[in-house]
Order: sequence, then C-alpha cells, then structure tokens
Amino acid sequence: MKVLILGAGVVGVSSAWYLSKAGHEVTVVDRQPDAGLETSFANGGQISVSHAEPWSNPHAPMRALSWMGREDAPLLFRLRWDTALFDWSWRFLRECTPGRTRENIRDIVRLALYSRDELGILREETGIQNDHLQRGILHVYTDQKEFEAAIEASRIMREFGCERYPVDADKCVEIEPALRASRPILVGGDYTAADESGDAWKFSRNLAELCRARGVVFKYGTTVEKLTTAGGRIDGVHVSSAAGRESLQADAYVLALGSYTSLVLRPLGINLPVYPAKGYSATVPLSDDSVAPTVAMTDDGHKLVFSRLGQRLRIAGTAEFNGYNTALNDVRCQALMVRTHQLFPELRPAGETEFWCGLRPSTPSNVPFIGRARLPNLYLNTGHGTLGWTMACGSGRVLADVVSGRKPEVALRSF
Repeated sequence: MKVLILGAGVVGVSSAWYLSKAGHEVTVVDRQPDAGLETSFANGGQISVSHAEPWSNPHAPMRALSWMGREDAPLLFRLRWDTALFDWSWRFLRECTPGRTRENIRDIVRLALYSRDELGILREETGIQNDHLQRGILHVYTDQKEFEAAIEASRIMREFGCERYPVDADKCVEIEPALRASRPILVGGDYTAADESGDAWKFSRNLAELCRARGVVFKYGTTVEKLTTAGGRIDGVHVSSAAGRESLQADAYVLALGSYTSLVLRPLGINLPVYPAKGYSATVPLSDDSVAPTVAMTDDGHKLVFSRLGQRLRIAGTAEFNGYNTALNDVRCQALMVRTHQLFPELRPAGETEFWCGLRPSTPSNVPFIGRARLPNLYLNTGHGTLGWTMACGSGRVLADVVSGRKPEVALRSF
C-alpha cells in the first residue's frame, strides 16, 4: 500500500522504517527541515523500561496539590480556561487508583520491553550510531518516603518482566562513582541493568537516512493543514510548503504528530485525550576533568533524568501543563541546574549550557494510542509521553503489523 505518515519525530521515522520493511510505499511529511527536530530533539535520551510507573498513580494527586503555585515544581498545572485540559485532568484522576496504575504499568512494561529488544535488533542489522551506552539506569532517592514508594513500584514492574531492583546508598555510589560527593544526601536507589541511553535526535536523523536508502520519501518543510474525508474514509491531506498548497493521497494515513495529533483529529469529530506536557532539558558540554555520570540516572523526586551523550551531559524532565506554549521559563531551566549541582557538585562545564523545551504527547494513563482509528484507513501512533524514545521501535513494529493485517507480537489491549 501507499502509506502517508504525518510526523518525522522518532516515532514517525521508526514507523516509516518498519512499514518500509513490511513492503509498503512510504512517504513522511513534517513541517521541520529535517527529522527529529521537535520533541525528539533534546529529550532525556534514555531507553527506560524502568520508567514504567505512570504519572497517574495513587501518590500523584496530593503531590500535584503540594506543588501548586511553585514555579519550579516538578509537575506544574497552570490554572487556565482550557476545556481539553479539564477533560484530560478528569481522566488522569480516574487513572490514579492502585488497580488502574497496576494495569497501566503492565501495558507500559510490555511495550517498552518489546521496543528495547527491537531497537537492539535494528542496531545489529544497521550499525546505527547515536552515542549509545548500555550501562543501565540507576534511580536515586534523597527522600525516604519516595524511596519506599519506589520499592513498591519496582516490585510490580518485576512481576511484568522489568528487572528493576532496590539498592542501598553505598551501592548507588558503587554503580555510579560520580555520586560520591552527594553520598550524604542519598537514602537509596534501584537499578535496571538492561536499560540504555542514547541521543534520540541522532537516532531519528540517522534512521531517516536509512529509510531514504530503502526508498522512503521525506517531504520536509511541509505543514499539515487538515485531513479530508469521503465515504467514511480519509481521502487526502491538505498541506502547505514553500512551493504552495497541495493535497496528498495514500491508501493509509498514519498520524504520528505527537501532541498535535489531537488538534488534527478534532475537526473529524475524534476527541483523542492526548495533551502536551512541556518538558525541559539542559545540555552541558563537559570538560575532561568533569566528575559526571556515565551511567544513565533518574532522580524520581525531582522528575529529572541524566544521560551521558558522548562528551555532553543531558539533564531533562519536569512537566508543565500550559497548552501549546513552548517558551522557555528561566526559573524552570535554573531548577534543572540547581538539582544537578546538588548531585554532582564537581561538574565542570566546558562551555555554555543549552536549554530547550518540548511538548510531550501525554495520555491520562501514559499508555499510548497505537493502531486503527475510527476511520478504516486512519492509524495512530502517538501519546507516548516521556517514553517516546523508549517505545519508538516497538510502536513502529506494532503499527506496521496492524497496517499490514498481521497480529502484533505485543497484545494491544488498551492501546
């Protein structure tokens, strides 16, 4: 079939790769001049099955309330009149029960494990490079209650196949010696040896080149204006570019537009509960004498991740619910660095820190939407939240199976 993919982030490009391998004629459309230049550009850089605990968990409502009004809060809901956010928030609260949290962890772990395996296969097949390190992910805690809650979450993850095990503070330092100076504030951690880190933007760009070698066409600098329907099916996509306006046709249409997917679907009468959660990142160039981590890390209490990408340290995280606003907030940027220097006081930058923010496409459950939509030739691959890079290869493979009429190797269930 002719398949048109809207979106060239890490999820869209991965979809193109697997659809092409399945024998389809694939075209990818994106408004940016190259692949991976929006939410995939400077994200946390982790392949993190161990991040399977959704934001919507029994502890989340009280934490969100306690952070209300704090400009540097890890999770910040900005009070504004936004019916989409009201609807999303209500659904979010419904997902915060212990039972729903357990089911969502199960679904997230299942897809994330599959995706990590698929990434490994892809890497062996192609030799793709993206500053990849396979040294595991270490979660660290400086609050005893946070640590105790994490022990329960990691226990559930182990039931579903994610080998995330608690470790004491001394073991944290043994795993990552760069934590030695902050040992006095650590209360414990947990470690997942099979998790990885790597640059999602480099992966997206390099995979796009591999796709192009397979015959995939990329139409960059092309903005999606609307989808049109006829006879209960999608019959075209109106786009605009420097060359003018045109309508693109295909046999199947895949929406991998991240947070913007719900805006494109709304005129079709499809209300998709995907809302943008703005995340921040800082990329620090490292001097040769920097005491910086090489093991990927997560600071759950502050909702931050740390990833070594060559001679750079990527710090990313937090979530700000403020519509489609992409302006950098200096208070939130500086909060990343304050916490970084608490954990790594001997960090010695080799140059200016680069700050960035992007809109994560978040569902109330943190479980993405993958598969056929209401219209028979319309497919979705979106809503991955903080785990788009983690789930990209598995999601692309699952989507290619669905489009091709094959049963996916991962049970879709609530996807």
